[in-house]
Amino acid sequence: MNWQTPERLRELLCEVVSWGSETFTEGEKEFSRNLQKKMMELPYFQKFPEQLNLVDVDYGRQVVSAFYDSKQVKDTVVLISHFDTVQTEEYGELQHLATHPEELTKRLIEQPDFLNEAAQIDLAKGDYLFGRGVMDMKMGLCLHMQLIEKAIAEQWPINLLLITVPDEEVNSAGMRKAVEHISEMRDEKGLALQLFLNSEPSFSQGPDDIKEYIYSGTIGKIMPAALFYGKETHVGEPLKGITAPFMSAYLTAEMEFNDRFEETVYGETTPLPVSLQLRDLKDQYSTQTPYRSAALYNVFLLKRSASEIFDIFEQITQEAMEKCNTRYKEICAQKNVNPVGEIKTIRYNDLKQYALKKLGAEKLAKIENAIFENDAFDDRAKSIKVAEQLMIHCKELAPATVIMFAPPYYPPANSSEHPFIKEAIAHLLEAATPYDIPLEQIHFFNGICDLSYCQFVLDDGWKSYEENTPVWGSTYSIPFEEIAKFDAPVLNVGPFGKDAHQISERLHVKSAFEEMPTLIEGLIQKIMKKENAPV
Repeated sequence: MNWQTPERLRELLCEVVSWGSETFTEGEKEFSRNLQKKMMELPYFQKFPEQLNLVDVDYGRQVVSAFYDSKQVKDTVVLISHFDTVQTEEYGELQHLATHPEELTKRLIEQPDFLNEAAQIDLAKGDYLFGRGVMDMKMGLCLHMQLIEKAIAEQWPINLLLITVPDEEVNSAGMRKAVEHISEMRDEKGLALQLFLNSEPSFSQGPDDIKEYIYSGTIGKIMPAALFYGKETHVGEPLKGITAPFMSAYLTAEMEFNDRFEETVYGETTPLPVSLQLRDLKDQYSTQTPYRSAALYNVFLLKRSASEIFDIFEQITQEAMEKCNTRYKEICAQKNVNPVGEIKTIRYNDLKQYALKKLGAEKLAKIENAIFENDAFDDRAKSIKVAEQLMIHCKELAPATVIMFAPPYYPPANSSEHPFIKEAIAHLLEAATPYDIPLEQIHFFNGICDLSYCQFVLDDGWKSYEENTPVWGSTYSIPFEEIAKFDAPVLNVGPFGKDAHQISERLHVKSAFEEMPTLIEGLIQKIMKKENAPV
C-alpha cells in the first residue's frame, strides 16, 4: 500500500500541497485532474475507472468523486473535504515556498522573524509543518485517501465515497454541486448514507490552547446586505439631496456588534456581526454627491432560519433609518430647508414586484440578464447591481434603503443529539486516551465548512432567502430540497493545527500522521461493527 505509514502519508501531503490551488486560479482547475491521476495509482480504480469521476462545477473547476464499492452492503460513509486554498501573497519573499512544506519549514527555521512569537515557539519545538493548505485542509483530504486505500486493500464491508471540492473558501460552489452528485449516486446505487464525515482541522480556541476538538455540527453564516439610495445634488448645495454614506453610517453603527443576532446553543455563542464590505457605488470622482452605496454584513447563526434573520435585519434597518430621518430633519429645520423625503426601508422582493408592475416582465428580465451575464461581477456585486438598477428605474421610491441577502449562505448543521454521534464521540474520546490527546467535543465548528450543505430542515424560512437574494436561481442557488432528503448525521474529525489563512499556518505532525489516522479508522470500524451486528 502507498500511504499507510506516517512517512508515506507525510510525503503524500507534501505532494498534494505542492499542487497550488488558490481559489479561482488555474491551479484550482488543475488540482482535480492531478488528484484523479494520483488516485489512479490504486489498482482498484485502474480496474474500476468508472468509480473515479470528475464532476463539472463552473469556470473549468471540478469535484473529484472516488467511490469504493464493497459489494457487500449499501451502508455508505461520505468523506468530505475541499482542496482550494486562500492566496499566498502574505508570504512575501517566501511565496515560492508557500506550497512546499518541507522547504518552507526549513527556511523558517533560518528566518523565524517571518512568524509571530507563538509560531516561533512551535517552530523551535519541531512539532509542526508549515505551509499554505497543510492545515486548511489538504491534510484532511490525505487522511481520506489513506482511509479509502486501506478499505480497498482489506475489503472493508462498508462503502466509502470520497468527495473533495473546489471553492469552499469563497462561494462553496463545489459542495453545492457535489450535493446533487451525492444525491444521484444514492438513488442510482441504492446507497444508505450513514455519516457525512468532514476532516477540517481542529482549530485552537486561543493563543495558548493545545486541546484538540471534534465537532458534532457546524456554525451557519448568512450575509444581509443593503443598498442605500439617496438623492443626488451638487456638493455646493448639500441639503438639496441626501448622501448614501450618511444613510449607511446609521445602519452600520447599528449592525456592528449587535447582540440581537447573538445565539447560544449548548453553551456555545455566535460571534457578533460585523461589516464585510461598505462601499460607494460612484464610479468616478466628481462634485456630485454620492447617492448610492452598499454594505454587506456578516451574521452567524446556530438555529435561526434565514427568515428570522431577515426579520431582525429589517427591524434594525427601520430603527436605523428612523434615527437617520430624525437627524436629517433636524438639520433641515435648522437651515430652514425642506427635506427631500423620508427614507424608506424596502425588502428586495417588494422592490422587484414594484419594478415588475412598472416595467413589465420583458424589460425587467433584460435588466437582470445584462448583469447576470457579466463575469466582471461576482455574486455579491451582481446582487447589489440588480437592486441598484431597479432603483434607478424606480427612483420615485428614493430615498430608500433596500435590504436583501448576498451569497454565500451556509445553513447551520448539528447532529449532537443523534444517537450514533453520541456513541461516536464517546468512542473517539476513549480512543484518544492512549495518545494522551486533550480531546474535547464542540457542538459547532466555528470555521464555516461544507457540512452546512449536508443537513437542512425544509421549512418556510428558506423562501425568504430565495425571494430576497437578487441572484437566486440565476448565478447562485442551494439545492435545499435535495439536502433536506439527507438523513445521515454530520461529524467533523480532523488534525490539529493553528493559524489558518496566515503565513504561520501550521499542522501538528503527530496529530496528523499518527493520531488522526487511527482515530478516523476506528470510527469507520465502529460503523461497520454497528451495521454488521447480529439482530
